[in-house]
This record gives sequence, C-alpha cells and structure tokens, in this order.
Amino acid sequence: MFIYLSKKIAIPNNIQLRCVSWNKQQGFISCGGEEGLLRVLKLETQTDDSRLKGLAAPSNLSMNQTLEGHSGAVQVVTWNEQYEKLTTSDQNGLIIVWMLYKGAWYEEMINNRNKSVVRSMSWNADGQKICIVYEDGAVIVGSVDGNRIWGKELKGSQLAHVAWSPDSKILLFGMANGEVHIYDNQGNFIVKMTISCLSGATGAVSIAGIHWYAGAGGYVEPDCPCLAICFDNGCCQIMRYENDEQPVYFDTLMNVISIQWNHCGSVLAVAGSLRAANMEKELNVVQFYTPFGEHLRTLKVPGKHMSGISWEGGGLRIALAVDSYIYFANIRPDYKWGYCCSTVVYAYTKPEQQEYCVVFWDTKNNEKFVKNVKSLMSITTCGDFCILASKADEMQPQDDLGFETRGPARFILMLCNSIGTPLDSKYIDIDPLFVTMTRTHVIAASKEAFYLWQYRVAKKLTALEINQVTRTRKGGRERFYHIDSSPSGASDEGSDYSKAFATTRDPICCITATDEALVVARECGIIHKYSLPNVTLIQKYSSNNRAHYLSINCNSSRLAIIDISGLLTLLELEVRSATDEETGNKAAGDLSKFERKDVWDMKWANDNPDLFATMEKTRMYVFRNLDPEEPIQTSGYICNFEDLEIKSVLLDEIMKDPERPNKDNLINFEIRSLRDSRALIEKVGIKDASQFIKDNPHPRLWHLLAEAALQKLDLKTAEEAFVRCKDYPGIQFVKRLANLQSEPMKQADVAAYFGKFEEAESMYLQMDRRDLAINLRIKLGDWFKVQQLLKSGSGDCDDALLQQAYNGIGDYYADRQKWGEAVRSYRMGRNQERLADCYYRLEDYDSLEQLAADLPENHKLLAEIGQMFVTVGMCEQAVKAYLKCNQPKAAVDKCVHLNQWNKAVELARAHNMKEIKSILSKRASHLLEENKTLEAVELYRKAHHFLDAAKLMFKIADEETKKMSRPLRVKKLYVLAALLVEDYHDQVKASQQSKAKGKKSEATFTLTGLLEEDALSPESRIIDSAWRGAEAYHFFLLAQRQLHAGYAENAMRTALHLREYEDVIPAVEIYSLLALCSAANRAFGTCSKAFIKLESLDSLSPEQQQLYEDLALQIFTKHPPKDSRMMEATRLSEGSEEKLPTCIVTGRPIQEYQFWVCGVCKHCALEHEIRKYSCCPLCHSTVA
Repeated sequence: MFIYLSKKIAIPNNIQLRCVSWNKQQGFISCGGEEGLLRVLKLETQTDDSRLKGLAAPSNLSMNQTLEGHSGAVQVVTWNEQYEKLTTSDQNGLIIVWMLYKGAWYEEMINNRNKSVVRSMSWNADGQKICIVYEDGAVIVGSVDGNRIWGKELKGSQLAHVAWSPDSKILLFGMANGEVHIYDNQGNFIVKMTISCLSGATGAVSIAGIHWYAGAGGYVEPDCPCLAICFDNGCCQIMRYENDEQPVYFDTLMNVISIQWNHCGSVLAVAGSLRAANMEKELNVVQFYTPFGEHLRTLKVPGKHMSGISWEGGGLRIALAVDSYIYFANIRPDYKWGYCCSTVVYAYTKPEQQEYCVVFWDTKNNEKFVKNVKSLMSITTCGDFCILASKADEMQPQDDLGFETRGPARFILMLCNSIGTPLDSKYIDIDPLFVTMTRTHVIAASKEAFYLWQYRVAKKLTALEINQVTRTRKGGRERFYHIDSSPSGASDEGSDYSKAFATTRDPICCITATDEALVVARECGIIHKYSLPNVTLIQKYSSNNRAHYLSINCNSSRLAIIDISGLLTLLELEVRSATDEETGNKAAGDLSKFERKDVWDMKWANDNPDLFATMEKTRMYVFRNLDPEEPIQTSGYICNFEDLEIKSVLLDEIMKDPERPNKDNLINFEIRSLRDSRALIEKVGIKDASQFIKDNPHPRLWHLLAEAALQKLDLKTAEEAFVRCKDYPGIQFVKRLANLQSEPMKQADVAAYFGKFEEAESMYLQMDRRDLAINLRIKLGDWFKVQQLLKSGSGDCDDALLQQAYNGIGDYYADRQKWGEAVRSYRMGRNQERLADCYYRLEDYDSLEQLAADLPENHKLLAEIGQMFVTVGMCEQAVKAYLKCNQPKAAVDKCVHLNQWNKAVELARAHNMKEIKSILSKRASHLLEENKTLEAVELYRKAHHFLDAAKLMFKIADEETKKMSRPLRVKKLYVLAALLVEDYHDQVKASQQSKAKGKKSEATFTLTGLLEEDALSPESRIIDSAWRGAEAYHFFLLAQRQLHAGYAENAMRTALHLREYEDVIPAVEIYSLLALCSAANRAFGTCSKAFIKLESLDSLSPEQQQLYEDLALQIFTKHPPKDSRMMEATRLSEGSEEKLPTCIVTGRPIQEYQFWVCGVCKHCALEHEIRKYSCCPLCHSTVA
C-alpha cells in the first residue's frame, strides 16, 4: 500500500481538536474540540468528467454544520451508522444524541449524570445498543431509542475504554491502570484478559485504544486476528478472540494516541508520535500494520499534537485530527489483482464466507467467472495465464510435491487460464511472499530462497521458445535456490531442498522477471540478476534504497525500482553502445539521475524499452526517454501499456460493488505522440504528419497514417506506411485498389475496409453493382441483408444464392437455438439435413417421419434419421428408414439394441439372415452370466423362442423350490413356465398350418405338430408334463386353505392327492401336511400311515426322525390309529379314483359326466363350483 497527505481543513479560531470520527456508510465526518466545538462535515465529489472517479476527482465540502449544545471540550464522538445517529460527550459528562432531519443535524436526546466524565462510548455491531463508561466506574447500556437497559457501578475501578464483541455477547472494559476486563452483555464479570505484550514493560501504562473489528467486510483469511489493544507506550496486541492464548504482539516504538481498523480488517492504523532520544521534538506519525503484526507503511504528519484518527468507509482515505486541523491522507491499497488476456482478475472478501472470491472479468465480452480460494496470498499474471498463491489446506490431498518435504506442504501455486480454469498446481514449503511469472516460468520467493517452476503450457509459444523450454531436462522443472548461493547454471543445482530453509542476514524484499532474466532485490539494497531458463548469477548491483517494487522493460535492459517511500529510480542492466552513451545514457550498473517521488504504480511499454508510465498520487505520467508528458488526472491501476495506449482499471470503484464490474471503470489513455499524430493528420495534412511519424516511429503511428492516407486515396503513402508497420494484408489491399479504375469503386472498398459497411453498400448500389453489395454481405455473413438484396433487385434472382441465404439465416437461428425459426428458413432453403436435425431437437417426430417418407430411396440422410429414431426408442420408424435405404442388417441390429426381438426375428426371417440366432444366444448367455435369468426369459419370449424360455423358467422354479420359497411364488413360476410351453405348442401348430396351406385336415396338422415336437425336443418331460409343477403347488396351497377354513375332510382328500407329486414337492412337506389334515379330521389311521412314512424318510436326520416318533407316540397313545367306516370306504376306493380327473376348485375326483375344462391349461372342474370364479384357479386365464 502507499499513503500520502492529500487535503487539510482548518478549524476556525484555532480551536484545538480532541477527537474525530468518520461515518463509514453515509460519509459524514464529526470532530469535537475545545470550547464545546462540534462540527459535522461531508466531502463529496463534484466533477462532470466521467473519467474522474474516486480519489482523482476533486472533493469539496457539501456539509459544514456546527452543532451547538456542549459547553465543555467535546472528548468522545461515535456514530450509529445503521440508524444515522451521532452520540457525543464533553468534559462535563453531558451526552447528546443527534439525528439527521431534512439534511441537517438536530438534538434528539440529552443525558447528564453530573457525577463523572464519560471516557468512552461504543455502539454494538447492529446499532441496537450503546455502552457508556464513566471515569468513576459507572457503566450504562442503553437502547437506540433512549431506554436504559441496565446500569452498573464497578467500584474501585477507573474506566477508560469500552468495546463490544462482533456478536454483541461480550463487553471489554479498559481500565485506567492498563488492565482489560471481560464482561458478558448483562454486566457480569467473566475474567481478566491476559496482556502478553506488556510482559517486559516497566512503569505505569494506560490503554491508548481498543478496537474489535466486527467482520462487516469479511476476513482476509480464516481465523484472522481482529481484536486490537494498544497501549500508550507503543506495545500492541492483536487477538483472534478475547481468550486467545497466542496473540500477535509487537512494539510500535511510538507514543500511541489512537488505533482503528480499516473497513475490511486488513490494515490497523496506529496514530501517535515517535519517541527517539536524539530528536528535539516529537514527530507525529501513523503506522500501518497487518492483522499479523507486519509493518506496512509509515505516514509522517505535520503539527504539534495528534488527537484522533478515523478511516473512511471504503478504506481509501483516513482523517487525522492534528491541533486545529483535519488532515486527509489518500491510501492506495495493495489489491490482490492482475491483468491477463483482456481479463481483469481481482479478489475480494465477503462477510458470509471465509474464502476469497476471485473474479475473472472478461472486459471484451463483459463476462465474469468467479472462483473461491481459501487463504489467498497473491495474484500474479503474465500473458494468457495467472498464478494464485494461497496457503494449502491441511485436509487437501498433496500428491504433487516436487521435492521431499519435511511434512505437508504449506502453500500452493495454482496456474489458471483467463476464465479461472485450473491448468496445473504445485505444492511448496517456502512462503511465497513474492511471486512473478514469465511465459514459461513461475518464480516464488520467501525471504531466504526462491523457487523456480517451469510450467508446461506450450500453447501460443513459437517453435524456438518451445525448443528452449524443452532443452531443460524434465527433472529440472522445479528448482530451489538460496539467496546466498551463486548458481552457475549446472544441471544438478537447485535440487538440494534443505538449503532453502537456511537463514540469511540480508533477506529478499522483492523480485521480477522476463523471459531472459530474473532480478532479485535484497533489503540492504543489493540487486541480483540471474539468467533464465538456466539460472546463473550474472551480476550484482547496489542501490541506496530498499526496493518495494521492481519492473524490467521489454528488452531486459533497464530496471525500475520503487522503494518503500514511493521513490522511483532506474538502473541500467546492460552496457549500452557508444552512440547510446553520447545521448546521455550511462554505463550498466550506474544509477541514473532520474528520480520521481510519490510513485505507487508503474508499467513499462510492451513494445518500446524507453517508454513507461507511472502513477504519482492521483496523476499518471508517461515518460519517453525519461522526459515526462503532461500528466493525466486518474486514480486507476495500470493494466497494460501497448501500441501507445494505456489501459487502466479503477479498482477502487470496482471494489465498491465487486460482484457487478462495470466497463465504465476501464479507461484507455492515448499518449501524446498518438494524440499529436491524429491531430496533425486531421488539421495539417498527411505530408507533415508523415514527417512527424518518421521522427517518432512506431507501428501504431504508421498504421494511423496508412488509414488516413487510404481515406484520401493517397495509395503511395498508404503503401509505404503499411510496409513500415509490416501489415501484409494492408499492402495487398492497396495493390488491389491500385488495379481499380473507378474512383467510386475505390472509395466503396475503402469504406468496407474501415468497417463502414452500410456506406459501402449504398455506394455499390449507386454504381448499380448489386452483385458487389451481395458479395460484401456474404463475406460478413449477414444473410438477412443478402436475402433482402436478392429480393429487392429487378428481374430474376439467383435461386441457388437465395437458397444459400435461407440456409445462412437458418444457421443463424440454429446457433441461437431458435429451432422453430430455423425450420422455416431451412424449408425455404431445401436443406433436408439441417431440417432433420431441427425436427429432432424440437422433438417433432411426426415431421421427421414425414421427411423420411418424402426422401427418395437410398438417400444418405435416411440412415441418420433412422439413428435419430433409435436414440428416442422409436423402433418401427427407425426400421422403415433403414429398410428404405436398403440396410436391413442395420434395422435388425437396432431392433436388437432396442430389445425388440420379435421384430428382429421377423426381419431376419424376411431377409434370410442367419445371424439372429447367434446374436440371441450371445445376448442370453451374457444375461445368464450376470445372473439376470428373468431378463433372459423375456429375451427368449420376445424372440418367440418359447421352449428355451420355458426351460429357463422351469430352472428358476426348481431353484426356488430348493430354497423353500413361498409356495404361491413357486406356483406362479411353474404356471409361467407351463404357459410358455403352451405358446410353443401354438407356434408349432401355426408353422405346420402355414406350410400345409390348407391342403390337409386339422387333425393331420395336429398330428404333424406333435411328431415335430417329439423330433425337435429331447426334453419331452418339459413338454409332456408342463403343468405338473403348477398342479402340485396348486393342490398344496388348496389343502392348506381348506384346513384353515375348517374343511378338514376336504383338506385331507386334497393332501392325499398330493402323494402323486413327491417328485415336485419334498415328501416331508406332503406327509407333514397329510398328517396334520388327517389328525384334524380325526382319521388317525391315515395319520398313522403319514407318520410311518415320515419316520422312514432318508432325507431326515436321526434327530428329526426321533422327534416324529415322539410326536406319534403322544398322539397314538391317546387315539387308536383307526379311521371311521366312511374313511375306510374312501381309502378302499382310492384305486378307482386315480382314473378320474380331479377338480381344481375342490381337490375331489370328478364323477359327473359333464364338467368344465379350461381352454388354456386343459384342467377340469365341477360346473357348479367353477361358477364362483372369473378366472381359472390354476392358470388364472379368464373363464369363458
């Protein structure tokens, strides 16, 4: 940062000031002093020039009001910015609250204890409460509307200062003896604060100031120190919170009067006077520190006694109360920013987030890209890229360490392009306090060492430069060098990582680099110059000042040095020739007599080694051969200096609303030679201007002359100027103009060359050369104008050109995704390919289908349309398109892709394709390997391979039976398998009928189909007994339903029928159910036989068999194993029942001659029983 005094306001009658306070939001400045003096001032910018903004704009007092009400010296003034109130107190203890009404300040409330004097007042962060402390220990907390919330007497304490915590939960009271006590917001004592900075101090000390930054502008990094406590002896302590055991503390070596944080907590201002034994009188100064205690700048202030200090809301100015004056100092902050590839990169903090917001603002397209970076340290730019240096997150993976480090790397260098996309990153362990970059290297330096990283982005480098980069070995992409070493360029140097942490007596203070050289400055004034890319120490130079900023010109011959006080000097890095020495330039290493004061920014021209621009206070100076041009009033930061034009950005204005950067804050300045050349051409003439440009040659000036000569059709001068600025296309254009005979034609071409297309078009039309006007618009891609010109002309227009125009208009709409308008244009232009694409994007598949129908056969677009239908699953339309372009194999493949196997098989048979079966088998095998058996079944079913599907279904059902799954699920699986077998029967019959074509009887077809089944299927069990598994589980479920319903006899009959299905259902299940049903029916003879069968089953373990024996013993000791006579009769007639069909509704044998038969599964039921059902109980087909 750079700071300088800019303005002084005198208080009438030489009344001494006691305090000053600047309202951060509304901009009012209040100052209090002797004799009851209280004034409110306001500085406002008043200018008509849009370029003059911020500090460069003149500011005048728009308010200067004296507030009357105090009789004694006003000692404390504080603002409530949220409610626009001013609170003041004088030496008599009188407190007045002032309010703003119709542009003037009036008394709102008055309070006076008449006991003691007010020492300090503080509003909390939201402006709801004020805490007032009196010298005698009294504390009052009141609300914004004047009500007293609580009061307390701290007996035996003399109070001097008060401060609220950011969350308003804690109050800090500074005592007159230097102690700081911590209280809660209700006035309850918590603890006495530990003051570390006074550990070695002697004598009585008092507190000069307490300021707790509330975080309104965000924090510079997470967990940043924000509570500052400073004592009159110069000792200062900055804490993260009130109980911080590791505060930052330092000695300012001054007698401190007051302290205050800036608007974002990044700079602490400490005001007072220097104490030195050899000084006759004290010198008023303001010291500026970071939250981590690092000294930034010192501002010397004239006058005898400084009494107060206050920051402006934006942190760009500071007000100082000195004697009977208010001094204003302007501050040029060290923003984190850079400029690369027409993109301004800048960073700012938000109160609601811990990370920095890094904005990449593309000034050409006015687009911005935001990237959040935690603990950002600096932004460095060069060419098309930028480097973001930040502290590494401990949680971040660090797999890209170039060297063996002594633990996790603490810092990260991230290489980004101009839209913030990370391209590469490096973790390093040295603190990157200073970072610079070239087109091939990034150099980061701590105070002891520097690190060289050759980044790999070969884009936009010439072949020679790429070759230079690749000559360095791959292992040498990263190197470390200690500042005390003298590298000779050897390949093995820079690899000893441990040397980077050795201390040095003379630390590094800044660095800069070009593609050829690296310059490092040290605090004692010595400057090292190294060669790049092989780092070799070439020379050392000495300077009288400690450098703060370095910059090398474009040919690495001259170095600019700005020291900490803003003094700019130049240093020759290369020996100049004798002719140069005659012109006043000195030999290399000698300091020039050139000096400029109050310089805070400078930039060398990219294309002229003797041209540079500097920022001095609020003026920009341009120097050519060390001669300054007249200054330009601005406060912008210089982005770029090229082609005699300086691009400057008003970062102060951008930071007021960083989320919405405005192009008005980007200003271009032309230097004097460019302005003079333009004025000479306009007012004097080309000949004199040509002579002036020869004396002051520059490609931009020659180009300016060439354009002026072209406008006047002075082709000779234009050609010479184009040759001088090496503009080959311009030379060719002049030659083409020379071949034209017509003067109006030349003028029209020149107008087109300068972008005056409307003027050129009207000139062509006046010459009746509509064709040239059309060609001009075609070159520009303005197809709307082409269409208009073609239609406006007399006679027939060129149909092919009109179609091209319609297609161009269609492309225009398509690029902007206006597909409806594009369709209309493509129809007029008969562009079927683009029309198909638009229909597809509009999802207008009916129109797409119609387009496919209108196309001739074998048209190349049909295959593309077919693929479009495939992507949205429209199989039928896709097949039509493929068949129309004679690609049946593609049609089959797409059917397979869409899982439409029946369509695929149908197409394969129609076109005699044999591959479908192999494809089907491969697909099924793949599904089975992935254990997707049901998907394989569905695949076979869709492909009409019913028998294969049935086999898989039977396999699934058998597996579920072994798993003892729910019987209903198993029955469903067996029914599905049996239905697939029935589909297979129907398929065989249908194929035989189609072969016979009606020549034989139906019985013959059936017989032939059955014989074919026997011949084709070795799995006769599957075909013959397809329904057996379904029957078994149907009766198994039926028996249990009957038992639960209380029909024990029917349940027993059904269970007896289950004995035929021991091959399907495990025997233990069947006989357990039979034993249960017969016992419930009290048919203990049948029950005894079931137990005998269970006890003899080999599948049961001896333990299980013993359990069945024990159970049988319990039952049959109580009940004899006999059935009733009716049961006996039923058992004796079992042989005859086996020949009768079984009713699938009741489970009983059917003895009637008429009964119902299912049309699908061919199973029987009693007619009076089936009437209760709408579906077959076994196969669940609809009852006819």
